[in-house]
Amino acid sequence: MLKLSRYQWTVLAAAWLGWGFDVFDSLLFNYVAPNAVPTLLGIAIGTTAAKTATLFWTGTLTALFLIGWAIGGVIFGPIADRYGRRRVLMFTMVLYAVGTAACAFVTSMPQLILCRFIASLGIGGEWAAGSALVAEVVPEESRVEAGALLYTSAPLGLFLATGVNSWIAGHWFSGSPEVSWRYVLLCGLLPAAIAFIVRLFIKEPARWQAVATTASTPRLSELFSPTLWPRTRSALFMTFIALLMWWSCNAFIPVVSATLAQGEVLRLGLTKVEASILVESWKTQATTFFNLGGLIGTLLTIPIAKRLGRKPMYIIYFAASAIALLTTFGLNLDPQIRLYMYFFVGLSVFGIFGSFTFYLPELFPTRIRATGSGFCYNIGRVVAAGGPFLVGTIAARGAGDPAVVLQTLFLVGFVPIIGLLLTPWVIETRGQSIQD
Repeated sequence: MLKLSRYQWTVLAAAWLGWGFDVFDSLLFNYVAPNAVPTLLGIAIGTTAAKTATLFWTGTLTALFLIGWAIGGVIFGPIADRYGRRRVLMFTMVLYAVGTAACAFVTSMPQLILCRFIASLGIGGEWAAGSALVAEVVPEESRVEAGALLYTSAPLGLFLATGVNSWIAGHWFSGSPEVSWRYVLLCGLLPAAIAFIVRLFIKEPARWQAVATTASTPRLSELFSPTLWPRTRSALFMTFIALLMWWSCNAFIPVVSATLAQGEVLRLGLTKVEASILVESWKTQATTFFNLGGLIGTLLTIPIAKRLGRKPMYIIYFAASAIALLTTFGLNLDPQIRLYMYFFVGLSVFGIFGSFTFYLPELFPTRIRATGSGFCYNIGRVVAAGGPFLVGTIAARGAGDPAVVLQTLFLVGFVPIIGLLLTPWVIETRGQSIQD
């Protein structure tokens, strides 16, 4: 049983909502990409040219988004350490909400890139502030549970994004895919309302206030000092691998499921409206299985981390990720079965992220906690950006052929094997109190 005071529950809830809507906003575009990209480029939706363009631009836009996300984490981490977690949490939520909603009004690809970049800055900064806030407010004995629970909002944010897209694009505007995506993206404004709740009920952590009045201004260079470098390296290795896996897979769930569904559309000879409903239904199914697996995998980090330790936990998750990815995308499976297999991909590839909300804050002292956590969790997105870009580029050359897409994703299964080779450098923090 998680023993928290009413205020501690309020802090956890605020950070939980912030991160959930963070994920909600960050992935809304991936759902609408098959309709948005062709519309902005003046290509007929559902054609071979549209599939090719969607694959390429989904990879490219995701890569650029991840770079902006990394920049936001690097910028706002030190700001949160210097000026407070609450202020940064509120500001970054408004920033990514406005950036995502603005995408609904773009008329060209450069405009879309700009609005996505603005949103990505806020999303990168929100995680650093929220994770530090929770780690510093909850009791030591509840830190692992609170950190993992904080990340359960990620799959629920994805569920919300799936539901919004399903209702708007799959039902209310199923006959108008050229405009439905704009209404989906407009829902990105929702987190702005949550930011005002944060302002009303949350205050700065006492642990941070005690240190901030006397501590020197945190500098990124300190993360590479002889004292902190082993901890920084441990965080970077684990986040690099996890982020590369997650974004290479998740960014293409709507595209893969839509491509598989369109093959079924041709086989059954469905009408335009029937085709749109089927495509959105398969997107929903694939994402639901992925999210459900991610939710369970996130919660499983609690008993594994507390009973076995952080290093064994990463070994288990990387091994499971390799098996799930190589099986899901390497075997000759029925399209519907492949959708179900996303559950196991979510259980491992998604589930591992439940650890970072408690592991990264454990590695760094209070005066530089948001800086260290934000840098390590987000700078890896620069490396991870190469994943979706390469997957999208290679898959696009196959002109939307499902076999090419699946073969490309199969290769992602070797990434967690590299992660297993890096686990000897993981710093074990089991049973330790966070540093002041």
